Amino acid sequence: MHGPTPPLPRPTGRLRFAMPPKHETLDDERRHRKERLAGALRIFGRLGFEDGVSGHITVRDPEFSDCFWVNPFGMPFGHVTVSDLVMANSEGQVVDGRYHVNQAAFTVHAQVHAARPDVVAVAHCHSVHGRALAALGDLLDPISQESCAFYEDHALYDSYTGVTVTPEEGRRIAAALGSGKALVLRNHGMLTVGDSVDAAAWWFLSMERSAQVQLTARAAGRPVLIGHRQAVATREQLGGDLMAWINYQPLWQDISRSEPDLLS
Repeated sequence: MHGPTPPLPRPTGRLRFAMPPKHETLDDERRHRKERLAGALRIFGRLGFEDGVSGHITVRDPEFSDCFWVNPFGMPFGHVTVSDLVMANSEGQVVDGRYHVNQAAFTVHAQVHAARPDVVAVAHCHSVHGRALAALGDLLDPISQESCAFYEDHALYDSYTGVTVTPEEGRRIAAALGSGKALVLRNHGMLTVGDSVDAAAWWFLSMERSAQVQLTARAAGRPVLIGHRQAVATREQLGGDLMAWINYQPLWQDISRSEPDLLS
């Protein structure tokens, strides 16, 4: 006697799998980037990355490539909506919006964007573990699958010159970043970049967690390093911006559904 016929597998083409959207118009793409920027700021606020008026995420405007959308100066991350966002030109002058921008922080972002035409978004916040790693002047070691995404793809800016940031220092920071996805700013914090807001935000989140793991592991003993070949292979699998975008989508779904007012 035969049992019931097992169900057939569903064709993979009928299964849902999110990929970065393609936009019909510049206005649609601009709206999308602004929505993702507001959402990323709210997520950063939830995770405690906000520290007074420090911390910014910028995204390049799809039409005016030397202009960038950024969070308003002094507004809590958790309150930011799409309509609150400010667009400034490469000189830090507001060209769209009702609020000021943090000139010192914007100078760094503008120089990174200028040096890296491939970069759509830049994230920098004063997170706790990022600052602790920066205080040591250390890079991330390949001690976990997640930290391998940064292996030989991030750098150290080995200088600290205070709060005031000039265009010249911004250019030095951009030069230190080079072609990498992330930078440790000694005695300051971390900065990440990506070809979307989602990617830049994910790299910052992952880098912060990797810093936490590294500091915790060192406090407990001597971490075992992943070998060079394995670290490179893992980076090739997990270290691209598309993979960052995919990893970020659960966070976007959560924030956009639980706090839909961010879209207003």
